[in-house]
Amino acid sequence: MRHYQVLFTLLFTLFFTSSLHAQNGKKTNNLISVKESTWKGFKQINFTIEGKEAHVVFPVKALAGNPWLWRARFPNYHANIDSALLAKGFHVAYVNTDNQFGSPKAMKIWDQFYAYLIENYQLEKKVALHAHSRGGLFVYNWAKQNPEKIACIYADAVVCDFKSWPAGFGASEGDKNAWQTLKAEYGFSSDEEAKAYLDNPIDNLENLAKQGVPVLHTMNLKDQVVPPEENSLLLVNKYVRVGGTATLSPCSSGIQKSKGHHYQLDDPKMIVDFISYYCAQSGPLNSSDYHEMRSGLQNCRIQFEHYKTGRVAFLGGSITYNPGWRDSICAYLEKRFPETEFEFITAGIPSMGTTPGAFRLERDVLSKGKIDLLFEEAAVNDAGNGRTASEQVRAVEGIVRHARSENPSTDIVLMHFVDPGKIETYRAGKVPDVIRNHNKVAEYYNIPVINLAKEVTDRIDNGEFTWKDDFKNLHPSPFGQGVYAHSMLQFLDNAFTGHIDNDDKIAAHPKPDYLDPFCYEKGALLDISICKPAKGWAVDSVWNPKDGKGTRRNYVNVPMLISEKPGSKLKVTLSGKTLGMTVAAGPDAGIIEYRIDKGDWQKLNLFTRWSKGLHLPWYYRLVSDLENKKHNLEIRISEEKDEQSKGTACRIRYFFVSQ
Repeated sequence: MRHYQVLFTLLFTLFFTSSLHAQNGKKTNNLISVKESTWKGFKQINFTIEGKEAHVVFPVKALAGNPWLWRARFPNYHANIDSALLAKGFHVAYVNTDNQFGSPKAMKIWDQFYAYLIENYQLEKKVALHAHSRGGLFVYNWAKQNPEKIACIYADAVVCDFKSWPAGFGASEGDKNAWQTLKAEYGFSSDEEAKAYLDNPIDNLENLAKQGVPVLHTMNLKDQVVPPEENSLLLVNKYVRVGGTATLSPCSSGIQKSKGHHYQLDDPKMIVDFISYYCAQSGPLNSSDYHEMRSGLQNCRIQFEHYKTGRVAFLGGSITYNPGWRDSICAYLEKRFPETEFEFITAGIPSMGTTPGAFRLERDVLSKGKIDLLFEEAAVNDAGNGRTASEQVRAVEGIVRHARSENPSTDIVLMHFVDPGKIETYRAGKVPDVIRNHNKVAEYYNIPVINLAKEVTDRIDNGEFTWKDDFKNLHPSPFGQGVYAHSMLQFLDNAFTGHIDNDDKIAAHPKPDYLDPFCYEKGALLDISICKPAKGWAVDSVWNPKDGKGTRRNYVNVPMLISEKPGSKLKVTLSGKTLGMTVAAGPDAGIIEYRIDKGDWQKLNLFTRWSKGLHLPWYYRLVSDLENKKHNLEIRISEEKDEQSKGTACRIRYFFVSQ
């Protein structure tokens, strides 16, 4: 498992793509003598590892994820493959384990070489292997031990069974000196012991096939040194029989030398395409695939570039409240627009979804001034807090319409964060309901979306990291914050590409008819001072619980309208289409009964699943679909209480309405 070091600054832009090059002359573990040179015009770093010469060749501009080709033996043979891949953005690496014939000792050096490259150069963890001749012994032996690390294998006239070459026990003449060296390297005391060895490349291919590693073999059917019948044809036949994907390509049109063992490749482009395709399949995903740009961010870009001021707001729950991705966006904007004076409004409050967001938008965001860019997230809390589909749509639409009623040119970005439930839903081939509901509004109003829930799910399934060890929680680890930031900054990069002219103007966004006429467009919080306390009710001007349980900001040491006495009634007149109240729902939260305009009494349990240890701020929507006029709300404390609750308390912080 490869882990990335994550920084909460613009260094996030290096995430997945950076190459941390070793410094010349630095000694790291068993690495010495680092020197720089060039190969065919490309930068090459040369070093030794465990006494073996090695090198890495760097592309001018690396592809995302740093895909790479690992050469085994004869690194300059058919080097046009390497040149073409370097031009595409691949790295090319090689470690010289000559005369070790893929032995267990050689495999240990390969393990160290791989680990060093992954750690120090951040190369893609799945590598393309390229073998020629005896290089097949190295490539297949290492691949079978590490099938999860292989993107694909290209094998050119390879040895697949050392009994064929160098032993010469079949049609090949073999090589007596090489055979003696191989036996000594493997520790064989006799030919019979070598013949009994059952882990040649042709053996034990099941795990490689199960991992889905594709292989491509080129060969000359007239090769007398490494006869195909004893090597490539035999291996490919076995590989296909155990479920592997394999392609054979005989080469016969060009010049042939060395008894047919050396030949021109008929179609080098086919080989380059094979490696490129399968490395792209195994490499990290592209964040842009999870972005809906729609109307884009043209207005705020003009504001930032032409007018040199910007007010950017972040509205959401605890994932917005906590440091991490939000800090990266702020740093990015300041660097991207260095002459612009920014004001950043951080309006994330733990546990809050879109319904609270719609009613606190005025207080926490719009009251600060004209908003140029608004980031909104609530897919985690809306689902976890049990908001209905109707509430979710009405709240998101209310936020959009309210923000743009204050400033019609406000650009908005809707973000979907991840949690285990969304991962399960996506893996079942479905779209989480909350994301579908939010997207309904985003599509209707042509608002950009960043779907981090789907992106994280796909990256985990792509083997880039795990939930347990890396992302860890719906409140992301530093690693997870880096994943979020990387995607968001790529979104911003794409949004801010292209040229804008000096005479480009900020334009109002279209404001279509309502998606839902009862959306919370003009949501507002109302102070409890609008209500005169009745018998059994009182205002505590600096309420603070005495039970030692947790509290949240703005819901402690503030005025609360409180009753703990069953039967006590409260009356208040409110105007709007939707009415509700916010409470501190703690361990003693009770059950209330309420009615509107002398209608039927309804019961509402204020105790939440989090109330045992926390006086949780909670928004209770009491009634919707009303006429937009004055309504009389009555509340009384019920004799009943939740079986887990220690009391019958109702502590009201605000009333709220949408007109």
